[in-house]
Amino acid sequence: MTITLRTPSGLTTKPLVVKLGGSLYNHVPGLVPILRSSMCPLFIVPGGGPFTDAVRQAGLDDETAHWAAIAAMDRYGRYIASHGLPITDRLVVPDQPVIFLSGRSLREQDPLPHSWDVTSDTIAAWTAAELRLDLLLLKSVDGIMDGGILQEHIDLPRETDVVDPLLISYVLEKQVDTFIINGSRPEFLIKYLRGDPVPGTRISTTF
Repeated sequence: MTITLRTPSGLTTKPLVVKLGGSLYNHVPGLVPILRSSMCPLFIVPGGGPFTDAVRQAGLDDETAHWAAIAAMDRYGRYIASHGLPITDRLVVPDQPVIFLSGRSLREQDPLPHSWDVTSDTIAAWTAAELRLDLLLLKSVDGIMDGGILQEHIDLPRETDVVDPLLISYVLEKQVDTFIINGSRPEFLIKYLRGDPVPGTRISTTF
């Protein structure tokens, strides 16, 4: 059975927070033109990619690793931007697709725990909560699976390796409508931004 995720009415014009996962590093050149041509303004939060992998391997304490990983996200953001997107470090609703470098805002507000339970997933969720926008997570998988079946909708916390350990409970508590789709399939992103149904997982308290 193919599960399809239909975007809410009006999503194609309302600004949207998009987290571009680090696992999609090699797909960036193909994804940026799609993001740049979006009909809705996109506030793009980078993952960490190989830059965060280096931090994980360094064996740092949690405090040091937290800020080093955020700096790595900003480095990945600059890499994404080098393919043709502008950069901002201001936490404001965008009027065009833009890459958000979160380091400055996170240091000023320091809103999240300093541990590997918090990755760019929850940082993107925090960004969406602050801006009161929906969140799209671009991953290299179709969504959250249970017993080999793609879960169309999740409304309770659960364990999964698709997102970080804090993400699901955080977006449910903050009421951030969150969608996971496979960013390694560019046609899924194109359809999603048009408001067409695509395979994926929605995380929200409402149906």
